[in-house]
Amino acid sequence: MPRGKPSGRYTQAARLHNVIRLLESRNGMTLDELVEETGVDLRTVHRDLAAVQEAGYPLTTDWQEGKKVYRFLTRTRQVPPITFTLDELVSLHLLRSCAGLLPPRPFGAEIDALFAKIHAALPPRSVAHLERISRVSLPRFQGVRDYSGCEDLLAELRRALLYQYRIRISYTKGGREAAAYELDPYTLVLAKGGLYLLALAHNRGGIRLFAVERIIGLEVTRKRFELPEDFDPEACFSDAFGLVTDQPMALKVRFDAQVAHLVRDRIWRSGQRMTAAADGSVQLAFEAAGTLEILAWILSFGSHAELLEPPMLRKELRRHIKGLRELYRKKS
Repeated sequence: MPRGKPSGRYTQAARLHNVIRLLESRNGMTLDELVEETGVDLRTVHRDLAAVQEAGYPLTTDWQEGKKVYRFLTRTRQVPPITFTLDELVSLHLLRSCAGLLPPRPFGAEIDALFAKIHAALPPRSVAHLERISRVSLPRFQGVRDYSGCEDLLAELRRALLYQYRIRISYTKGGREAAAYELDPYTLVLAKGGLYLLALAHNRGGIRLFAVERIIGLEVTRKRFELPEDFDPEACFSDAFGLVTDQPMALKVRFDAQVAHLVRDRIWRSGQRMTAAADGSVQLAFEAAGTLEILAWILSFGSHAELLEPPMLRKELRRHIKGLRELYRKKS
């Protein structure tokens, strides 16, 4: 086997890595030399060179003694290669699988291209582990929003976010007639399997949150805006249990022994206080805003969770339970 020739089991990512290393270490190579060194046919070499160029490498050609020579436009061999530990590659692929929360267009193709560039820069030993690494984690999502048909809107919204262009939107909520908003789009928020736009609403006099799937019309203006120096997107949700930021309240919830293990080892809110009882139950206390989100969370545990405080929210929860009782008493 010629020096530098990979075994037949190498993937395209491994071949691309080999082509890049060869072009970096030699002052240019012909197609015949690349075929000899990589051990693949001429068509595959052409395809790999095109992939290297698409990955952003400054590939150029010139002629020497009647043969086309391929080389990098800049002295890329002086740039230290990107390396990852196996643990880092596992984390990287876990992050990639989490991208399943994002709509395939326009995000999916770009994430694939990003990983193609990363794989092309990996050493052969790491490339050999990629197939196994890509299967050591498997995120599962439920209730992910369907953004089919929103590709153009998402592309325009992202352009406005990147270049800080003011936008005008038509927004519908709760079946009501669509309302017009003029916004400075600040941040795209990914939460609960959906995308939300955090923006300064000029005709509402403050920062508001908009569910992307409820935007039925969007116009990107040419008017630029500046983000306030003190803008902190995390601070906009500092009091929220989820996304809603109404009046914060002090909560106390008791979970019986049957579900205590589902609650005990999780962080539900910063500053939470967890107290274990002799009967195996746990009591969780924290401060948060978002009445409906909190009630939905407590109800998800059924009769295994009891809201102890505050009294007004306990009364509201009792009203919801009464409504459920009446609903299920109806004859089918």
